Amino acid sequence: MPSHAPTVTAAGAAFLAWLRTPRPEAAVGIWRAGHQPRPEQEPERTPGRRLVGGALLSGLLAWLVWSLLYDGYLGLWWLVPLDLLAPDDWVHGRSGPGLLRVTYYGYYALVVAVLVAAAARAGRWAEVWRRYAAARLTAASPAKAALLLPGEDPALWPHLRAAGAAAAADRLTTDAVAGLMGDVDHARITQAWTAVRAGHRTLEDFVRAVLRDGAAACGHPSGARDLPGRSAPHDLVTHQVRIGTAADTDRNPWAYRAAGVAVGPDTVGTSLLVVGPAGPNGTGRIVRPVTEAMGVQALAGRAAVVVVGTAADHGPPCAYDVVVRLGDPASPHALNLYGGITDPDEAAAVLAEALTGDLAHDRDAGAQRTAAVLRQLLGPFAAAYGRLPVLDELRQLLDGTPGRLPEVRRLLEAAGHTGMMRDLDARVRQSSMPGDAAMLLADRLALLDRPAFSNSLAATGGYCLRDVDRPVRVRIELPTRGHADVPRVLARLVLAQYLAAVTHRANRSLLACLVLDDAPGTITTAAVHGIQRLRTAHACTVLALRTLDDVTPALRAPLLGAIGCRVATAGLTAADGRHFADAWGTAWTETRAVTDRQIIAETAAGRALHLVRQAVTGTAPTARAVTVQQVERDRWSASDLAHTLPAGHAVISLTDTAGHRTPPLLVDLQH
Repeated sequence: MPSHAPTVTAAGAAFLAWLRTPRPEAAVGIWRAGHQPRPEQEPERTPGRRLVGGALLSGLLAWLVWSLLYDGYLGLWWLVPLDLLAPDDWVHGRSGPGLLRVTYYGYYALVVAVLVAAAARAGRWAEVWRRYAAARLTAASPAKAALLLPGEDPALWPHLRAAGAAAAADRLTTDAVAGLMGDVDHARITQAWTAVRAGHRTLEDFVRAVLRDGAAACGHPSGARDLPGRSAPHDLVTHQVRIGTAADTDRNPWAYRAAGVAVGPDTVGTSLLVVGPAGPNGTGRIVRPVTEAMGVQALAGRAAVVVVGTAADHGPPCAYDVVVRLGDPASPHALNLYGGITDPDEAAAVLAEALTGDLAHDRDAGAQRTAAVLRQLLGPFAAAYGRLPVLDELRQLLDGTPGRLPEVRRLLEAAGHTGMMRDLDARVRQSSMPGDAAMLLADRLALLDRPAFSNSLAATGGYCLRDVDRPVRVRIELPTRGHADVPRVLARLVLAQYLAAVTHRANRSLLACLVLDDAPGTITTAAVHGIQRLRTAHACTVLALRTLDDVTPALRAPLLGAIGCRVATAGLTAADGRHFADAWGTAWTETRAVTDRQIIAETAAGRALHLVRQAVTGTAPTARAVTVQQVERDRWSASDLAHTLPAGHAVISLTDTAGHRTPPLLVDLQH
């Protein structure tokens, strides 16, 4: 233990307050930092007007009873216990007027206390205090951290001390109280200690690094210790990012009402789909915080994130380690055309998915047929030249440029690759047949074979998505000008490369995350199948769609089924709402049907009384009947999702990697 308490700076005090904040266990999706658990079932709640009225009435009755007792209107029977138990000298005043006065007033106070206790119990004064006074006092008073014993205080790093690394714990404690440590530093060092416990790093190396660098030990390769800015609250102890507050409404379960709603690697790890209008008031309120959370996790050594989209609203470029601007000649990095894949067959499948994956419904031009065409070309070319073709060479092969295929054949003959020669001969024969898929591939490839992409797509070198086996932050910007199909082809290319890379990576201890903002035309049959396999590969994807109309009708239900976390933001169309309503299913609810039946008087006195009531109230006397029944209804109907969601709100359902689910929650994304 430290020999003396170091001086705590203002920054250190703020960090220690954050670190010592209580984080009780909570249901999936609840923001745990400072959370106050509530019972799962809502207690019976009396209306406020009735509750306050009852409390006032009980107090008035207690005052009235005491007045009647004190003035003798109810007799003197209530003084009998005093006469029987008190000594005669006290009762008859022979012990002095002072003692007599004290005796009687003490007995009066006891009777008043009994009356007040009875009134408080009958009037439910305690409930009035909890509902109106205590709630406001709690909200106005600052949160206080629980008192912790030295062995429980996380600021003292007790787990390091227990393992014999007291010197490292002392250094980290000193940096923490001096304000030199941030939440990312704490998370990063905790992750490094986890690697020590798992045997991936020696204790001596860890202690040496901490003693040398303090809070900056075990740093990220970029040297960054935090993001340039944050748009949402992050808690690096629970690895959560807060995205809003569950509305205090009957549509939400009692345990979630007014609680913070957050996501983390455990929920994003099942993939996330956000559907709704674009911008900071739509999908951006979800995608931006999740992107930041994955970036922070990468700095802590827990994740690798690839963000694909336009340059807008994904943070500054300095928040990333690799920035690829496709279509920009000044881009600092290029994208590998084949994603680092060296196997021709696998490269053909990935490239075919990018070029023609959106045509899977076309039997003659789907990705499987075009992949066969590419295999017939990439395999022989790789055998002849020892590499895969660049963009221009591949287009020449598909176009049937004179002399190109014969040259490849001559090299194959010289090397004795008879098997590859058969593939090449088959390609030559099929090229003369009508409806050959090579022409479609050549047309799609021509969209990318432009001067603007000459430095953006490389057959060798460039950034490879197989790099997601280390904690890296990558930003791939799609072009906003030019042909409308170009961004879709490039987005499908990145998605296909990512799905192929995460299933073959050696290091699966990191959560790999692909954020694909505005993904129309990207969701294909192969993509949905790949997303279904991501969870077992410790990988996920975050997809943002303006509408589900951007997805082939046959793939909308499978996509919603493959995604664990679903978000429907305000501004959704009724058609999209129908798909979410089907995905969220139905629930049994209790309905009340109230009917009013006119009362028919059978006597003259009754008819007269009815006439008087009608003259006073203006309506005929009626009797009310209430019918209660259990019915099965949509959790959220398509109409509710399309027309009743307030601006800045969303309906969110979450699933964690352990299989725990939340019902659809109405969340205010602005608080």
